[in-house]
Amino acid sequence: MRQELAVRGVREVAGVLLDIGVSSPQLDQPGRGFSFMNEGPLDMRMDTTRGETAAEWLNRADEALIREVIATYGEERFAKGIAAKIVAARAVEPFRTTRQLAEVVGRAVRTREPGQHPATRTFQALRIFINQELEELEVTLPAAADLLKPGGRLAVISFHSLEDRIVKNFIRERSTADRLPRGVPVRAAELPTPQLKAIGRAVKPSEAEVRRNPRARSAVLRVAEKN
Repeated sequence: MRQELAVRGVREVAGVLLDIGVSSPQLDQPGRGFSFMNEGPLDMRMDTTRGETAAEWLNRADEALIREVIATYGEERFAKGIAAKIVAARAVEPFRTTRQLAEVVGRAVRTREPGQHPATRTFQALRIFINQELEELEVTLPAAADLLKPGGRLAVISFHSLEDRIVKNFIRERSTADRLPRGVPVRAAELPTPQLKAIGRAVKPSEAEVRRNPRARSAVLRVAEKN
């Protein structure tokens, strides 16, 4: 981020907006492999010029690692059964398409929340893992905060609890003054000023917004200001 701005002669900015995760155009293009709703190659890479596809990883990873990824990044309670079904299915035919995976997961998931496809959490988990999305977010947040001018704002829209937890903890940590041991003769005013201050509470979409754009239903916006 800093390098790209430096090329343009920009050293600090008044605001940074991070819209985390996959975008609607990516979901709507079957060739990208992000969606279980359309038949397409099981790719899932944000950058299709490098790295391993979801299919390649699923066809080689051991069952324990597949289970861990689905449980951790998808918060999927049926991760153990899904991983077992995936390993059994790939022994018959290697994974190549989104529909193959969606069907296998569908056979492993016994129940699901109303309106949610059985493969939702598994596809989310693989996408996050393949693209190292949480690691990217952890690197990007401090980079964005450092680029802000005093009074500049950082706004982050996340779409699931794993992302939101990282954002919430980052803002809280950067908004808290250094804590000194008890008895140290230092006045509160003499403590270093925290880098950020949280602005308001987390904002979630209204019912009207969700009706207009169902994909916004899980969005959470958090804002912080540079001191």
